[in-house]
Amino acid sequence: MKKIVLAIGLFAFLANGMQAADHVMAATKKAEVREVPATLNLSLTEAQDYAVETNRSLRNASLAVQKAYAQRWQTIASMLPSADLSWGYTSMMGYKMNFGGMPIEMPDNGTLGITAAVGINGQAIVGALLNNVAIDMQKLNLQQSEDNLRANIKTSYASVLVLQNVVTLLESSLANIEQMAEMTQRSVDVGAAEQTTADLIKVRVNTLKNNINANLRSTQLALNALKVLLDVPAETELVLTSTLEDFLSAEAVVALLGNDFILENNLNYQLLEKNVELAKKNVHMAGWAYGPTVALAYQYNQKDYFGKKEGLNMTPPNAVSLNISMPLWSSGKRAAGVVEKKIALEEARNTFAETANNLGIQNEQLRYNLQNGYETYMNEKDNMEVTQRVFESTTNKFNQGAASNLDLVNASNDLITAQSSYVQAVLTLVNAQVELEKFLNL
Repeated sequence: MKKIVLAIGLFAFLANGMQAADHVMAATKKAEVREVPATLNLSLTEAQDYAVETNRSLRNASLAVQKAYAQRWQTIASMLPSADLSWGYTSMMGYKMNFGGMPIEMPDNGTLGITAAVGINGQAIVGALLNNVAIDMQKLNLQQSEDNLRANIKTSYASVLVLQNVVTLLESSLANIEQMAEMTQRSVDVGAAEQTTADLIKVRVNTLKNNINANLRSTQLALNALKVLLDVPAETELVLTSTLEDFLSAEAVVALLGNDFILENNLNYQLLEKNVELAKKNVHMAGWAYGPTVALAYQYNQKDYFGKKEGLNMTPPNAVSLNISMPLWSSGKRAAGVVEKKIALEEARNTFAETANNLGIQNEQLRYNLQNGYETYMNEKDNMEVTQRVFESTTNKFNQGAASNLDLVNASNDLITAQSSYVQAVLTLVNAQVELEKFLNL
């Protein structure tokens, strides 16, 4: 009956393990098979939330947290009782042992053994505490990865919008220049204008076309980068429903600057704080190398001769053992290990103190970058609008003969330069926003 019960228990254990493995495999397959619509309409917030759910790098960061929990349980389980079951069969092939002139039969036999043991020492206990710190650090890494992903989504999203906006402006300018080129060529055909003037305007047409094509390629690159962050196929069409004004307004900048800097909320500060805690526990673990190890074990053995006369059996059916071991001498190895961990702790404390001092300066710098970025953005936006009006005015004057072809070329060049500066100002402002948001852990 004991054998049957033990066999049933062993079978149930294996079945549960296989079932758990099946659940893991099913969850993995479910994560791999994900249907993505042919068209995704996403606002900025929706794109960030979608990426958090689907991005594989962030998923790996989440798995790292689960792995840290599993490692902690392994450490705890090493201090809990464990049991092993063994079964064996031995055949002496008809051998008879001669004992004082008396033959003793050695029949075939089967053995069933159960061993239960538990062992504990100071290093194992400190190891479990170390795993707790490791879990906290993995959680902070996960949060930091999510913040970085949201920031990258925002930057990529803004890049697409500003490039699309510039393409629209350039196409409007191109339409005006093409109309002007057509009118100028007609004037040349009837002898009212020189061919040089028409050629110069045609050069501007080609220049604008090249700029449009370059910005279209840049837009596609930005969309591809966004698709990578969203983890969607290349053929998926992304429709961005937010506008630049949604997160480049003065109200958004003022609201962000109004958030107070709380040192303890900064993720880098929290990580370094945990790193110091981890270093302290490493010192304790190294010190426990001098501590004792206590082990308690119980062993049960049963031998069955399959109905035959019992042979020579010197194995006791029950045995209990208690073992206490204490390290005595290691030629200074353990002492050097303690010194090493203390030095690592001092390094961690120095890095932590230095970073805490620098974070205040970094806070001021990031706020300055945001203020300066917003002022530059407003100036470049105004400059682009002014150069657009100047270009349109110069175009009208050129059509009426009140402006030269050189005036028109200069106005066109100024417009292209202003649009390029505007793009850079927008991206600089967005980067300043996301950097301050990450720093304040918002």
